Amino acid sequence: MSMVHLDEYSRAINYLRVSVTDRCNLRCTYCMPAEGVPWQPHSSLLSFEEIETVVRAAAQLGISKVRLTGGEPLVRLGIVELVRMLAQVPGVDDLSMTTNGTLLAQYAADLKAAGLRRVNVSLDTLRPERFRSITRLGSFEDALAGIAAAQEAGLTPLKINTVVIRGTNDDEILDLALRTLDEGWNVRFIEYMPVGEKAPAGAAWSSQVVKGEEIRQKIEAHFGALVPAQASVGNGPARYYRIKGATGTVGFITPVSEHFCVHCNRLRLTADGQLRPCLLSDREIDLRKVLREGANAEQIKALLLEAIQIKPREHHLAECLQPEKRAMSQIGG
Repeated sequence: MSMVHLDEYSRAINYLRVSVTDRCNLRCTYCMPAEGVPWQPHSSLLSFEEIETVVRAAAQLGISKVRLTGGEPLVRLGIVELVRMLAQVPGVDDLSMTTNGTLLAQYAADLKAAGLRRVNVSLDTLRPERFRSITRLGSFEDALAGIAAAQEAGLTPLKINTVVIRGTNDDEILDLALRTLDEGWNVRFIEYMPVGEKAPAGAAWSSQVVKGEEIRQKIEAHFGALVPAQASVGNGPARYYRIKGATGTVGFITPVSEHFCVHCNRLRLTADGQLRPCLLSDREIDLRKVLREGANAEQIKALLLEAIQIKPREHHLAECLQPEKRAMSQIGG
């Protein structure tokens, strides 16, 4: 097993998020403007072979967890083949995906057979008409069918990611929490955070944030005290709890009110081959250029190590400093 590398703040970096496309079949209001963003030309995107080269180099540096993101990863042609390639990379022991779920019903079984371990599904509402209004294009029925297909295929434990936005869906917290009781869902409530030039400035966005503590209090007032629960898999930023008697879990991800930078264990690779040490900082290292100039594994590893060493201590949302170069859809969350 490869040795995990520590960054300047003694964080063990063992997780790489790989955006495979900047395209998406939805236009969620907090993620992308209604008109979309200009798509990268296909030639700008890393090929499957280039992605595999980076993942192989990362695995040799002790990065054992790889998550495929987008945009929406399932709109990338041939995605099942990429999963098959990455699942065979020595050292990658947890290959997962984040998806909006609307295309998952047709892919779930093939993804599982190709070596994908599990999926996280982004779902911000349980109301069909609101789903359409938040996503602008999506069908709630398609997302539910995707969740069911993933569970049936064994892409588990499946996690549901819900971004809570005041005035948009904060009245559904209890309905979502109830799903952990009657459906065994693992629901993760995520504080809204701004990314990209379209993000509202300063106080405009902070008034839309519903803090994790407020969400928790609302759940406990209705269901009683939450019991701490172990994360079923993964070592991400969520803290997990259980409603008494529930088979599923509720998790809280609090990038704004209690940032988890001190435990951040990840690097991000954008679809166009830029390595980002931090989601919320615009610093990037260009891997595409060196890949296309014929870089060998050692050169790629050197750039990955450089990214690990320049990871910032923490983000600066509190000072209203936020990344502007890319929308969230172009980074992969």
